[in-house]
Amino acid sequence: MQGASTGIVYGGLKYQARCIADVKADANSISFLAGTLSLKDENEVHLIRLSASGTELVCDGLFYHPTEIWDLSSCPFDHEIFSTVSSTGQKYEANIWHIPEQDGQSNASQLEQLLSLEAHTRKIKCVLWWPSGKHDKLISMDEENLLLWNIDCSNKTAKVQSQESVGIRHYLSGGAWDPHDQNSVCAISDSVVQCWDLRTMKKANSIEHAHVLDVDYNPKRQNIIVTVENESGICVWDLRMPKVPIKELPGHAHWTWTVKHNPEYEDLILSAGTDSTVKLWFTSISQTSEPTLEGLESPTSRKIEPLLNLYNDYEDSVYGIAWSSREPTLFASLSYDGRVVVESIKSYLPKKR
Repeated sequence: MQGASTGIVYGGLKYQARCIADVKADANSISFLAGTLSLKDENEVHLIRLSASGTELVCDGLFYHPTEIWDLSSCPFDHEIFSTVSSTGQKYEANIWHIPEQDGQSNASQLEQLLSLEAHTRKIKCVLWWPSGKHDKLISMDEENLLLWNIDCSNKTAKVQSQESVGIRHYLSGGAWDPHDQNSVCAISDSVVQCWDLRTMKKANSIEHAHVLDVDYNPKRQNIIVTVENESGICVWDLRMPKVPIKELPGHAHWTWTVKHNPEYEDLILSAGTDSTVKLWFTSISQTSEPTLEGLESPTSRKIEPLLNLYNDYEDSVYGIAWSSREPTLFASLSYDGRVVVESIKSYLPKKR
């Protein structure tokens, strides 16, 4: 199914880009952060706000960033703080930044560096904030290690509390922090999804599944995660039954790159891929009974769920998507050419019974 495009476009990014994040802690407006990916030019972070009328995307802040941005996350308890993972071309680094007060000028401003996560010796992949509010812990992952930090942004201190290697058989590429359990995190690699207990820094569970590129927890239902594979597929899993997915979706025509559960409507999933599209899915997880091994064994028992809408107003791969936590009927997408589009899904919400 494909609906008419009603998206609001922001074209202010002048370089290629992969990373966009919802500013969860912004209590006054719907806003997003987007970061550019240019090896030769000085990169930028754009603070993008949806106007009060809901008809325009405006730049609320433009900031210099010294290196190309590969990962970006907004602090969930302070709208002026965010993290980046970036590369100079030779090495990767992870930093926590503070947005300065705006003086009303249109020129780019300098960011204040609060913290640098300097304990990594391998290529850093991502920084994870505890998603549900204020927390003094932070997670960073490189190709081979998971690190848990104690952070104090006000005093600009960060200390490694514990770390663990994932082993020589796997190379980490990303992960997600369980919004239902601050002691649980999922880490993805080329051939497995690993669930870690942060209290012991030991693996609590794993899903053997090839070529996983992204993972996200269902914020409304415990034990439910969604993963995407680079060769197209989307799988919904119950971590209590890790051998077989409880739902399978066809994904994208090329690589399915990223996936996100809606923060409010538990049955809605958004995905994006290198086929230059974004897709909205209805999974009907809430309408299923608790899974049983017998029900999961048979592939014919898993029906392909409907595609609610396909958004294809892009000329390049879409690597970044972000739901608005303040208004869960809106999402922002970012294509590699720097095009940001905000769309509404109100017409696709499940009917109330």
